Amino acid sequence: MPRRRHHEEHENHERWLVSYADFITLLFAFFVVMYSISSINEGKYKVLSESLVGVFSEPERAIKPIPIGDERPRTTEPDRLMIEDNPNSSSSAEPSDPLQEIASSMRDAFGDLIAAEQLTVRGNELWVEIELNSSLLFPSGDAIPNEMAFILIEKVAKILAPYENPVHVEGFTDNLPINTTQFPSNWELSAARAASIVRMLAMDGVKEGRLAAVGYGEFQPVADNATAEGRARNRRVVLVISRNLDVRRSISGVGAGNARPDAALQRAGTQPAPTPSVVTPPTGGANNSTPSP
Repeated sequence: MPRRRHHEEHENHERWLVSYADFITLLFAFFVVMYSISSINEGKYKVLSESLVGVFSEPERAIKPIPIGDERPRTTEPDRLMIEDNPNSSSSAEPSDPLQEIASSMRDAFGDLIAAEQLTVRGNELWVEIELNSSLLFPSGDAIPNEMAFILIEKVAKILAPYENPVHVEGFTDNLPINTTQFPSNWELSAARAASIVRMLAMDGVKEGRLAAVGYGEFQPVADNATAEGRARNRRVVLVISRNLDVRRSISGVGAGNARPDAALQRAGTQPAPTPSVVTPPTGGANNSTPSP
């Protein structure tokens, strides 16, 4: 029976290479870590350290991203340094005048009507006047606003609503007589037109306590009633935005067109119109008399 030969296993003399490769890998990793630590600044290392501690000690912070660099806390306040360095910032500017702001907004909103001489914006240090031709607002001989009036007054109300200045609405007519059941004279017609504008302003957001209406009829013309053009100019509605209540009261008797600025009327700031108090009707016995309408 033939004898089976025994093959001797070849001895591996290169096994040291495995250990050498592991050593080189660990040494490379060590130098990478050392280089990374030496490349970051102290602030980044502190943020990274705190974030890692938070991840392992507080589970709720594990979902938050790790901030890189010097992170600023979020705030709704602007940077004070940026405000101080900015010369155009509002803190360094003088407080704006409400009358100037209103006049500027009116000119921007109604530039086309101003160019067509259908609307005029003028004023002084005590009040601002917005004069509208009655043809923009009312039919002839009537105080019911037309469709254009609602559009115009809504734009005016949006400009006036944020402020507290008193608003005095003046109505004017020409000298052509009117004698109807509703309007026995031009007094009633001019007052009704002014009241219609006041009511529209209140519906569009202007506080009622700021508003007042007055009719001057035909007695304060700005043009000659002998011509059709002059009569058209005299049929007008003027909104007077006053600096305070004293100014509004001073022009109520003579109208804004005839009033003159008086140094005695100057007041600091803006004095709003008071809110009218609500009077509760008395309740009681059956002997209370009911006033006639």
